[in-house]
Amino acid sequence: MLRRELEYFLGAVRFFTRLPVPAWVGHSAEALQHSARWLPAVGLVVGGIAALVYLAALQLWPQSVAVLLAMAATLYATGAFHEDGLSDTADGLGGGWEKSRILAIMKDSRVGSYGVVALWLGLTGKFVLLATLDPALVPVALLAGHACSRGCATLLLASMDYVRNDDQSKARPLAQRLTGGALLFALVFALAPLLWLPWPQAVAGLLLALLATVWLAAKFRRWLGGYTGDCLGATQQFAEIAFYLGLLAQWPR
Repeated sequence: MLRRELEYFLGAVRFFTRLPVPAWVGHSAEALQHSARWLPAVGLVVGGIAALVYLAALQLWPQSVAVLLAMAATLYATGAFHEDGLSDTADGLGGGWEKSRILAIMKDSRVGSYGVVALWLGLTGKFVLLATLDPALVPVALLAGHACSRGCATLLLASMDYVRNDDQSKARPLAQRLTGGALLFALVFALAPLLWLPWPQAVAGLLLALLATVWLAAKFRRWLGGYTGDCLGATQQFAEIAFYLGLLAQWPR
């Protein structure tokens, strides 16, 4: 049982990142379906890498440089997997006018103007927000932001249908909806890092991340009738930025 769950976790690491995993980890569509519930745990791994790079860099350089290096580490670790989804989704929803056209644009490997703008805003937004945070909060913010935002993506896996019929799609094995138990399992890892943040900021970050997810999900449902792998990446990126916005929010008294 423990070995099987370890295999599912490592399978999720292999699918959602470029980090090496042991050769004995198997690969199958069924195993990947079970691996989906480990997505927020993968976020903890990626966020942990970013936090370690940030703390090490902060010993030598200003906070802005440390944040930049931490972001570069996450891009390297994931192969810009979710950023690519954000770009493709922006191109599809921005340039398409009906479902088949949107899906065709999203599958095109070329990046359009909407995708470029979304990538620039996303990366710049994360940099500015993290560089503005209290330096002592940034490591926990990275852990919580990466885990929580991937938890938001699992909400789509549990509540919406996969809309591509292409069997060659990399995300096709994730098409089966997460069960309630699997979703609860995923949310434990998504919410656990919030305990290390001041509760007002944790609540604000979580609420904004959820609002961003609900807003995007409504768009996906309206234009596509469900989600694609790119939509999951866009949701993770959007929710991560919204989470950092919540941490910085100054609520009126």
